[in-house]
Amino acid sequence: MKSVYLVDAARSPFARGGKGKLASTRMDEVAARVVQALLARNPSIDPYEIEDFAVGNVAGGGELSGLLSNTISRIAGLPPEVSSVTVNRQCGSSMQALHMAARAVMTGAGEVALAGGVERMGTAIVRAAGADNPVTRLHERVNALSEAQKRPAPNHAELFSVPFPRYLSDSPAYPPMPQTAQNVAETYNLSRAEMDAFALESHSKADQAYRAGRYDTQIIPLDIQEPVFDAEGKVDPFKQGPAMRFDRDECIRVSTPEKLASLAPLKGVVSYGGKEINITAGNSCPTNDGASAALLVSEERARALSLKPLLRIVSMAVAGVTPQLMGIGTIPASHKALKRAGLGVRDVGLAEINEAFASQSIVTVRELGLDPGIVNVNGGSIALGHPLGASGIRLLAALGHEMRRRGDVRYGLATMCIGVGMGIATVVEAVE
Repeated sequence: MKSVYLVDAARSPFARGGKGKLASTRMDEVAARVVQALLARNPSIDPYEIEDFAVGNVAGGGELSGLLSNTISRIAGLPPEVSSVTVNRQCGSSMQALHMAARAVMTGAGEVALAGGVERMGTAIVRAAGADNPVTRLHERVNALSEAQKRPAPNHAELFSVPFPRYLSDSPAYPPMPQTAQNVAETYNLSRAEMDAFALESHSKADQAYRAGRYDTQIIPLDIQEPVFDAEGKVDPFKQGPAMRFDRDECIRVSTPEKLASLAPLKGVVSYGGKEINITAGNSCPTNDGASAALLVSEERARALSLKPLLRIVSMAVAGVTPQLMGIGTIPASHKALKRAGLGVRDVGLAEINEAFASQSIVTVRELGLDPGIVNVNGGSIALGHPLGASGIRLLAALGHEMRRRGDVRYGLATMCIGVGMGIATVVEAVE
């Protein structure tokens, strides 16, 4: 097996889903611009060397329909010889795309590969609504028929410090994501105050990181036309506002404990254990539009081109968990990846955990035994945003650029929970 390096990774700024700065900009074009910028700042890599281009996306729809990866490839001006594939592993889609690209290089199926991810969450929200939607019908069928999914895995007690709550056997087998966050909070006895405090810290760290310029190497600024919204708050497709430069994630807020505490619980979330509903918009990630990309090469090619990669990909893993506790998928996935790397949690110097919800993020840190001071040091998805298909590479970009900036961290971990009950993780090593 060849060693594979993550040469570089970058992303667009993340906008509010369907209502933000990218509401009237085509997301396939945004993804293409990120790819173009990534290649432009790594000019020694000839695009003709790229064997394959894997793109993560969840919702599709509109300009993201069809063979999305090929559309982005053509817009970005990649040679026709570059093949492409679109990947959907829900929230882990772009990390899965990167895993596929890395494995191809490891096994000798090419020396250079490209991975990316893109999402328009406004479209995702529209497509997920309505009883006639095929996704809705699928969820109903699973909830009605899949009793096996309502039971914990046989090794649940070996993996987690708390027992599987019996009352969750009465819950749907395929619950909405905010419901899984409530389930996790109840299972691990988390309070509203500690979840709100976690969210507040995420925003604070992100704001400080921007002020310090730590996102300058990660974010590709976009020159766009400002969207125009009608009286109902919907984007007007026939009008465009003035030209503007979009270069900062749109959902970062400098809030207060009092403001977070005043937010109402999310509608539709219930407690199967008879406890208080503590999941709010404040301690959950927002919905977003955004894109990301990463460039991978073999060790031999990196040396031949005198490249200075961000990271070496050490190991990768995915894992499944009961869907009612979707958020804890990070835990077995991380244990698998670390074991495959021959490492332990104490070897991890920096970690990026996707903050789908404060509840699952807090539990992940505690259950893995991570030092909270090395986790999401520049803010996480509660502040930055979580455009589903793009977030996995966002984590690795954040991890790689921060490890390079610090210069004294050898191993890093990136992990995320995945809708319907999965987790994905990547262990990386700094390159001297």
